[in-house]
Amino acid sequence: MSKLKYPAAIFLDRDGTISPDEYGYLNDPDKYTLYPYAADCIKLLKELGYYVILVTNQGGVARGYITMEQMLSVMQKAQDLLAEEDAYLDKVYYSPYYYDGVVEPYNIVHEDRKPGIGMFKQALNDFHFRPEHSFMIGDRYSDIGFGKNAGMKTILVRSGNGEKAFTEEMQNWEIKPDFVVKDLLAATKLIESLLEKEED
Repeated sequence: MSKLKYPAAIFLDRDGTISPDEYGYLNDPDKYTLYPYAADCIKLLKELGYYVILVTNQGGVARGYITMEQMLSVMQKAQDLLAEEDAYLDKVYYSPYYYDGVVEPYNIVHEDRKPGIGMFKQALNDFHFRPEHSFMIGDRYSDIGFGKNAGMKTILVRSGNGEKAFTEEMQNWEIKPDFVVKDLLAATKLIESLLEKEED
């Protein structure tokens, strides 16, 4: 039963947020794993009434480190692992672009690459939610910039690259996250508690 007063979305980064960021540019789906709490978090967020949308920079395609086919196969593995636990994303958007890459046509500056909001615009067109009631959750500055540029609340998780971002980098960021938490599980509990406060 949705607790939302308005249509809203949760945007999730992939590597470092729903899954460990162990391999850099991962080209082998057999090596892809989820954090143990990822599926339960996605299920709870959907139960609360949110669209749950994955947005991921995959500039390794433009750089020539992975092929588009390899990237898509890893992405499918992520969705398959979630489905095994009855967790389903509403949509996956990916950006294969990087301005200094070597693989055409992806070696360009492109709005789809976070912190650009091309993927957000696609999602807004597809789902018609309220950005001001929505969240971006990720472990990098590009995620926080994406969320802020799109008019959403932002949560930095200290999993993946997030610990380094919090302890070494964040003091130099022009844009700061609204919240900093341990991981996606803590972010999910935070969102649930914020909703409960709105109901009081």
